[in-house]
Amino acid sequence: MPFPRGRKPTAAAGSKIPKLNATASENQEDATQVKRSSSPPRGAPKKRTAFIDITNAHKVQISFPGKKKEPGKKTAKKTSSTSASASNLANLKKSSSSVSSEGTISERERTDTEEEEKEGDTLVNVAAPVEEQAAAATSPAAREAPAHLRRQEIPKEFDIDSENSEDCYMCPEYAKDIFDYLKNREEKFVLCNYMPTQPSLNSEMRAILIDWLVEVQENFELYHETLYLAVKMTDHYLAKTPVHREMLQLVGSTAMLVASKFEEHSPPCVDDFLYICDDAYKREELISMEASILQTLSFDINIPIPYRFLRRYAKCVSASMDTLTLARYYCEMSLMEMDLVPERGSLVASACLLMALVTKDLGGWSPILQFHSGYQASDLAPVVRRIYSMLSAPPDDKLRAIKNKYSHKVFFEVASLPLLSIDILEKALSS
Repeated sequence: MPFPRGRKPTAAAGSKIPKLNATASENQEDATQVKRSSSPPRGAPKKRTAFIDITNAHKVQISFPGKKKEPGKKTAKKTSSTSASASNLANLKKSSSSVSSEGTISERERTDTEEEEKEGDTLVNVAAPVEEQAAAATSPAAREAPAHLRRQEIPKEFDIDSENSEDCYMCPEYAKDIFDYLKNREEKFVLCNYMPTQPSLNSEMRAILIDWLVEVQENFELYHETLYLAVKMTDHYLAKTPVHREMLQLVGSTAMLVASKFEEHSPPCVDDFLYICDDAYKREELISMEASILQTLSFDINIPIPYRFLRRYAKCVSASMDTLTLARYYCEMSLMEMDLVPERGSLVASACLLMALVTKDLGGWSPILQFHSGYQASDLAPVVRRIYSMLSAPPDDKLRAIKNKYSHKVFFEVASLPLLSIDILEKALSS
């Protein structure tokens, strides 16, 4: 039975956690005390602040601003601004021109005045370079950022984020930089065909697992990002760890649990995943597998997924929802294909969107898509042909979760649309 969610832990009877009311009353008593005894208890260490022994504070001479100087004492003056140095110099010259009541200046006063005049001259000489530096700092050349820190200028015809300038959730100022960063980050997560290194697994078993994960995503009503991330984590884990076929479902369900914690606002609990596995695994096994996946991936699970790039690129051409859904159908079907595991997510997303655009007769790979994706139509050709070959192959009646999902009216029944002709597709790739 799943644990209830949202319940806060309560303190058990006899707990040593102090009550909030008692703490508040103690704070109020401390606030009402105006003066405390300065004598420490017998044997207690002396009270000290960070810099001064407060028990000897009466011996420390502290000068305060605005306090009158005692006669006969000389204090050093330090100025840090041009205006202060100028006023000091004027006061020094004024004092040097004044004489005592007897009409003469004492020798000590004369020496002090000469030294202060020299100090004032030095301050004036130093002030000139400071003013020059301030003027240079405000010049247009100094205000320009270094080349590597300057923001990339986006041509007006390729700007798709300015329309969201008032929506802070869309991050219009950083959207292009964010997706460029994700695209560069893909290089860290490039995989190869790891199936030959698995002693008891094959591509058909992996396809069955992903077909089951699609059903889990539907039953739990999870985000599509959760499904894609779970598949990515499963592939990266299988690429590094040999897994027996009987434990493959445990790997997939645990990867979905970790992805849910990463993507969902309210992820399913452990007992929910044990239930969908028909209690084939114990709770301790699932938690142990979770730790194994995270350690194997070095806790770096923010893997770029095709789904995010697909939504970004569809926005470039203002694709309608049915066109985007068709591209999502192609992209989700590509998850089951082992030959597409080594391909980058941004490249797969671009290929699926191109196929959807050509199917809907909305044009090919336009310049704005080339700008934001960084791919030419020739770069997409191998992946497009591989996806087309996968879609044109005879369907497997055992693996119909994705096709049934996208045959629903909610998804515009895009799975029932006829596949476009290969000649039309090749023409779009060559243009």
